[in-house]
Amino acid sequence: MAKKIITVSRQFGSGGRTIAKELASRLGYDYYDKEIIESVAEKTGFSEQFVAEKGERSPGKTIFSYGFDAGSLMPGVMYGMSANDYIWTEQCKFIRQIADSGKPCVIVGRSADYILKDCEESLHVFICADLEFRKKRVVEIYGDTDVKPEKRILDKDKRRALNHKFFTDLEWGFAPNYDICLNSGVIGIDNCVDILEGLVK
Repeated sequence: MAKKIITVSRQFGSGGRTIAKELASRLGYDYYDKEIIESVAEKTGFSEQFVAEKGERSPGKTIFSYGFDAGSLMPGVMYGMSANDYIWTEQCKFIRQIADSGKPCVIVGRSADYILKDCEESLHVFICADLEFRKKRVVEIYGDTDVKPEKRILDKDKRRALNHKFFTDLEWGFAPNYDICLNSGVIGIDNCVDILEGLVK
């Protein structure tokens, strides 16, 4: 298949990030995850935390969407766009620059599957798992909090789905929108990496 760009979308707690990172390591591909947030933060002047949060929330369209929640930036600084739209625009630019560089890479999240939907050299992956598998994994990786694991997972997935729907008009996690969907809870994380590695080589 010889795909140069692999985008990995994932349910929270499914191990999608782990799969993506290991796949990039095995293939010798560049890996992009938090690097996207860092680049957008540098370009926009927003904090990395702000960019990360806005990237997983459904935008509002009130006056308060326009810069007031972005710290020192005021309306007009973002070319008349809301903070969410400005971040989305810069995110798209950066992801397309990654693709245009010609260097093989794995990109995690950030609706990269949609942004690069017309890129013939890309493989779009979605990683899912049953709730019990994800609950256990979230506690193992992130630890316990006052919020129950199930609520943390469902809230995170809901935010991702709403944000993705807003900017792409597509259903996040809907199988036909991806080239391959893998259930890491059934297949196993290492086996998911094996499968994807086999597809790409």
